[in-house]
Amino acid sequence: MKRWLMIKKLLPLALAGSMTFLSAAQAAEPILIGAAASKTGPMAGGAAVTYWPNVKLWEHEVNARGGLQMADGSKRPIRIIEYDDRTDPAETIRAVQRLATNDRADFILAPYSTGLALAAAPIFDRYGYPMVNVSTITDQTDTLSARYERIFFTLGKTSVLAAGVVDALVQLREAGEIGNRVALVNVADAFGIELAQAARPALQEKGFEIVFNRSYPLGTQDLTPVMRGAAAARPDAFVAFSYPPDTFALTELAQVENLDVKVFYTAVGTPFPSYKGRFGDAINGVMGVGGVNADSDAFQAYQKRHQEVTGQAPDFWASAVQYASFQVLEQAIEGVGGVDRAAVTDYIKNNTFQTVMGEWRFENQQIRSYWTVGQWQDGEFKGIASEGNLPGAVAPTIKNGWK
Repeated sequence: MKRWLMIKKLLPLALAGSMTFLSAAQAAEPILIGAAASKTGPMAGGAAVTYWPNVKLWEHEVNARGGLQMADGSKRPIRIIEYDDRTDPAETIRAVQRLATNDRADFILAPYSTGLALAAAPIFDRYGYPMVNVSTITDQTDTLSARYERIFFTLGKTSVLAAGVVDALVQLREAGEIGNRVALVNVADAFGIELAQAARPALQEKGFEIVFNRSYPLGTQDLTPVMRGAAAARPDAFVAFSYPPDTFALTELAQVENLDVKVFYTAVGTPFPSYKGRFGDAINGVMGVGGVNADSDAFQAYQKRHQEVTGQAPDFWASAVQYASFQVLEQAIEGVGGVDRAAVTDYIKNNTFQTVMGEWRFENQQIRSYWTVGQWQDGEFKGIASEGNLPGAVAPTIKNGWK
């Protein structure tokens, strides 16, 4: 009898304890975040620098704070579900569909690279996911923003990036540093084709002569014929709208083929720390796409955290923008206080975000301020031109050889 009375007294406490345990378990249910990007194929090298480390950093920092704040006062950690799209648009589409239907991800991060992200855009829209793009650079941003109400762009338009390169050449020509002869090459995918199409008329309008013009397929292993042709044309400036593998190959071949130009520009991969690690002081004066305010306290703090958590340094262009895109999603989820994707999309459209890139607010689903051209100067890749007059820009200089 006494034992039964004791059980009756303890039973409510046990039930209360079990309910508390269940409540805590429910509160700790993770928010599922899908990530489909290249781990193999031609885009894997770029994604390994700009995309995947920032996914790791974001997951670490959110969960170290206990998760994302929900409207009911609880915090939910995030859990990343990763897929390798193998630099194949069809595989990107399949991976996003798996994340939406099989894994039932609450949110999906935009894929890496222009072509792969544009291929996946209709799938994001079909399943109702907000798509905050970083590496998607296209002049179709206005058209796509009108077509897909959930799509967002952060890294700019191809015509604006191309105009930044042309303006840098004009500055140096007006200073008497370079002549009019330009060699122009591009990777033959959406990114490279659009940039070349924008650059050609812009160069001609400013009085430059395009003495060599060549495209090459994505994944081309031997770019020697391209560089030999460019060198034979004796240009004053060499401009390549390239991806990381070709950026590295073209830089090496420029030295092998003695391409002696006052302006040497390559695109994606130029701001990578590994670019400096590969070529050392020879890259001083090399121009490339993007840039950062290298003296910014926010960037330097982010750079330090990135190194500590991932074991590698971020690049000097898209890495910080990539992380900022995750901050937008994070702040929108917390602003809504839940994982309602329609509500999160509306929040992104109508609010201001504090990011590592400064204050962001989307205008017609686009960020209007971004770096367009950078240059390696004194061992750092610094922004020299931007859309929206970002602070910290430095003046362009000519390249004095490869030593």
